[in-house]
Amino acid sequence: MSSVVRGARIVHTVSGRRKFVDRFARVLVWLAFAVAIVPLAWVLYTVVARGFEALLLPTWFTNSLQGILPKEFAGGVGHAIYGSIIQALIASVISVPLGIMVAIYLVEYGRGALARATTFMVDILSGIPSIVAALFVFALWITTLGFDRSAFAVSIALVLLMVPVIVRSTEEMLKLVPMDLREASYALGVNKMRTILRIVLPTSLSGIVSGVLLAVARVMGETAPVLVLVGYSRSMNYNVFEGNMASLPLLIYTEFTNPYPAGQLRIWGASLTLILLIALLNIFARVIAWAIERRRA
Repeated sequence: MSSVVRGARIVHTVSGRRKFVDRFARVLVWLAFAVAIVPLAWVLYTVVARGFEALLLPTWFTNSLQGILPKEFAGGVGHAIYGSIIQALIASVISVPLGIMVAIYLVEYGRGALARATTFMVDILSGIPSIVAALFVFALWITTLGFDRSAFAVSIALVLLMVPVIVRSTEEMLKLVPMDLREASYALGVNKMRTILRIVLPTSLSGIVSGVLLAVARVMGETAPVLVLVGYSRSMNYNVFEGNMASLPLLIYTEFTNPYPAGQLRIWGASLTLILLIALLNIFARVIAWAIERRRA
């Protein structure tokens, strides 16, 4: 880039080479965007086109498949929706307080060997596959402790997958809180714990809520824990500690063995239902974050 003096102004002229590099980089970015969005759009179109018919069934969201023949397209996936939601809810009740407290410790108190060990364990949990978490829970909860396969065992495995996501997202949100707010609180004589509860957490609450709901949306589509830790049921089961319980991923896997057109339609319909459920959670996370920010403003 060269400079040309014109009267009292200095005009910067951009060389042809830099213009070419800039345009070339823009083209590469748009190509990368197209490479990423085209498969996604194709998958969404395929699932919607093949599964939309199932959602038109009046009993799709409310009924179960109890008493429905494999070749009969009737009933619904209400039992699977309930299973997916209740398993994710139990996992959230356990993992959300644990993850937030771990994040607070690492950001506000973490020093020394214990903090380094905690960070190391969170990094390990962030990288483990879901099948490893499921097998660990199976070995500990079922084989060693002698409990039966159940929806609660699935929730325990989901906790192992949710905690690192919540810890990392909450940790980043807490770090974004300006240190000046903490120091101003300390200067007024407020202790550290009250400062965290009254200043730090409310300031970062919208980001924390978004991270938690995104973690919930992520684990709701996990297949490995439900395949290993609970059996499939075609009826509604409200007991999370005993018996088989369906979920949307487990229903999709089970219907793969159904050779009839009704089974294929249930597969695509359940897939579309799962996508819609996760999309609603993501939208809900954005709305909650926006509402919190607006209330603070």
